[in-house]
Amino acid sequence: MIAGLKRLYNKSLFQPTFFGLFFNPFFIIRRGLFRNISQLSGYLQGRLLDFGCGSKPYRTLFDVTTYIGTDVEVSGHDHLNEDIDVYYDGTTLPFDDTSFDCIFSSEVFEHIFNLPEILDELHRVLKPGGHMLITVPFVWDEHEIPYDFARYTSFGIRHILIEKGFTIVKETKTTNYVATLCQMWAAYVYQHILPKNKVARIALTPLFITPITICGLIFSVLLPTNMNFFHNNVLVVQKPES
Repeated sequence: MIAGLKRLYNKSLFQPTFFGLFFNPFFIIRRGLFRNISQLSGYLQGRLLDFGCGSKPYRTLFDVTTYIGTDVEVSGHDHLNEDIDVYYDGTTLPFDDTSFDCIFSSEVFEHIFNLPEILDELHRVLKPGGHMLITVPFVWDEHEIPYDFARYTSFGIRHILIEKGFTIVKETKTTNYVATLCQMWAAYVYQHILPKNKVARIALTPLFITPITICGLIFSVLLPTNMNFFHNNVLVVQKPES
């Protein structure tokens, strides 16, 4: 019983389940990420590299032949309960040229100080014609301190990717202005007003966080839509055939 509830809770942290609406304080941002990754997952086929994989929370969204996760060993959190296949040194990926048909990387680029150098590495290990699906935040608080180095506008991340030889295939944003505001308020209440005790926080989330989340979901539909203030960029890019 307890183990089942724990699995349900962990699943709800990254997937927009009904259970998650009541117990996930980051429901709005995670809902936006899940929906966009799910819609674009079909671009990734064959042998996949999950760059900055962590616990591989979106693995089930991809229908691929091989799924390999890599991550850096020293980061702003421990790797307890994560699912990392290969560690890399923060500079060079331990894979041969054109080793992968596709690459997935979610909420990782903001933690990479030498992003242009790493994009060269991702370009190197990706086969010509292969796709890379990435998500990167624009609005979120500092996290995994001190390994949090950047936020990217849609124009900024597009420029860097093109400069490094990728072609933009699809680009979108996950949440509108109103939803983003409500999510940030929910995150503030959860992180800075509710008790620090994890069990107490979970117990109080339905009472103090869920109403904010529901308001965000409703008012983001009823009020005028503006996408200039948003949580995440989501892009599919391609390495040219030649």
